[in-house]
Amino acid sequence: MSSRKDLANAIRALSMDAVQKAKSGHPGAPMGMADIAEVLWNDFLKHNPANPDWYDRDRFVLSNGHGSMLMYSLLHLSGYDLPMSELQNFRQMHSKTPGHPEYGYTPGVETTTGPLGQGVTNAVGMAIAEKTLAAQFNRDGHHIVDHYTYTFMGDGCMMEGISHESCALAGTFGLGKLIAFWDDNGISIDGHVDNWFTDDTALRFEAYGWHVIRDVDGHSADAINKAVHEAKSVNDKPTLICCKTVIGYGAPNLCGSHDCHGAPLGDEEIKATRENLGWKHAPFVIPDEVYSGWNAKEKGAVAEGDWKVKFDAYQKAYPELAVEFERRMKGELPANWSDVAAAFIKETNDAAASPATRQASQKSIEAYAKALPEFLGGSADLTPSNLTSWSGSKSITNTVADGNYISYGVREFGMSAIMNGITLHGGFIPFGGTFLMFSEYARNALRMAALMKIRNIFVYTHDSIGLGEDGPTHQPVEQIATLRMIPNMSLWRPCDAVETAVAWKAAVEKKTGPTCLIFSRQGLPHQARTDAQIADIAKGGYVLKDCDGTPDAIILATGSEVGLAVDAADKLGKKIRVVSMPAVDAFEAQDEAYRNTVLPKGIPTVAVEAGVTDAWYKYADKVIGMSSFGESAPAGELFKHFGFTVENVVKAVEDVL
Repeated sequence: MSSRKDLANAIRALSMDAVQKAKSGHPGAPMGMADIAEVLWNDFLKHNPANPDWYDRDRFVLSNGHGSMLMYSLLHLSGYDLPMSELQNFRQMHSKTPGHPEYGYTPGVETTTGPLGQGVTNAVGMAIAEKTLAAQFNRDGHHIVDHYTYTFMGDGCMMEGISHESCALAGTFGLGKLIAFWDDNGISIDGHVDNWFTDDTALRFEAYGWHVIRDVDGHSADAINKAVHEAKSVNDKPTLICCKTVIGYGAPNLCGSHDCHGAPLGDEEIKATRENLGWKHAPFVIPDEVYSGWNAKEKGAVAEGDWKVKFDAYQKAYPELAVEFERRMKGELPANWSDVAAAFIKETNDAAASPATRQASQKSIEAYAKALPEFLGGSADLTPSNLTSWSGSKSITNTVADGNYISYGVREFGMSAIMNGITLHGGFIPFGGTFLMFSEYARNALRMAALMKIRNIFVYTHDSIGLGEDGPTHQPVEQIATLRMIPNMSLWRPCDAVETAVAWKAAVEKKTGPTCLIFSRQGLPHQARTDAQIADIAKGGYVLKDCDGTPDAIILATGSEVGLAVDAADKLGKKIRVVSMPAVDAFEAQDEAYRNTVLPKGIPTVAVEAGVTDAWYKYADKVIGMSSFGESAPAGELFKHFGFTVENVVKAVEDVL
């Protein structure tokens, strides 16, 4: 029978050996947090290595993702499908053990972490999802959603601003099933943090409304065990367990120093560490008794089996709810979804209204939410402007858990990373809004959503200089172009209510990555279309207005500039085709034959979009766009000042003919 220290030392040995073999990595955090991880995973964590996707498992997030060998060691030792060969292949091409934990590559990894502060923020999202899903589905005597979210975080996570955004909201919402462990080792890459990080962190979290357990010996199993029991006894607040640890614990010459944070220990120090810890086994050799002490397969099977008994009883008592719960957790859309969406798109086309696309977006939400109870909307303090609420929305608060709308406050980055966590948990399709300009604050969370290929919907309104009087600080110019550059990201900039309805449908149906929906502040004209043209909207780019025979020229436009392109085509008196391209990525995913029918090669083309121009030159000979920041003035004056006029588009077409 192995001692707890032997079990923890297995993590230390695997971590230092894998980093040494890879010649890169971060051994310090895994070695310092090994004792905390051993207690949590062996005494508390509810999981089943044979089924990493079991709905009611506890979620574990390594926010300080640079310590990834801690995660991989835990998964390997406890029985996940992560063989020793993968640990020996740490940080190598196509391995299941990349430098930072990556969702979708390694069984048991709940989210991609590494950009500090985002992991704990994902964990906040998971805890919100657990609490909300429980309130929506649990019934008296039938608690089918009942699990914890645990997260490890380091000093770097604490310093990153996003941790302030998300942890403050977690306290406000009273997320009693969120338990965070702070690895308080006082070290970051630059050295001892007391030269630049002197917050009273415990007091800060108490001010957020967290339960805080101070000064826990992070190398004492008894102290850690006692702290977790205390944390689980507090139901109305998240808990921060402040663990005093030594980075690189066990390394006799490098422990407690930044020298072991992000570099291999070296052969001599590893040899000395083995002697210091009493670990007598060769690199990547784990004795059977240690494996036996870690193996969680039997316990996990029992835990999932117990849950299945509870779920069977739930199915008998609430059969319709059980079916709905499984549908949502699988990420499947309702059986009537396609019919609902098609009917709404037709209704929108028949209405021929001319609202701002942000208003059209709200109508889309209103229509689709009736079929999608999994919608979990929100806004970063701009609900009346983003128009992300609907008649059936119900705000989540500290006392209202069964809602479907989150007022995130002025926390664009936090909102976006929390949404990532909600999606990863399962059971919801989150969307959150802000002004397009402030996508900049959230950019890395958008990138993480795209990297993980998860379905999130980011709603961005006030999409151009059409914002008007608020001026250049709020007028996006480069944002649409740079968002389009993110791999796996879809971006829709619709020109009217019909394209808006199609854009929302596409975002809901995309399961392989996130979507940015870009909407106008100002009203936009309705564009008449045939049924065939409506069907082609989903292809991202299509012929909106055509001519007889081969066009003399093509005007390509998106969003608010499509109406301008149509007016210019009418005035030119030539054979002009107008192409609307609300989603460049969707268009470029079509086959070459379709793309060539829309944009035939060799025809003079002018592109019009109220943003930076460079990307459009792959399609256009001339581009009318923005080459500077905006100005503060009424929208009509701004469009005229910057050349977004019928006359200027006509002149541009004449120039390319």
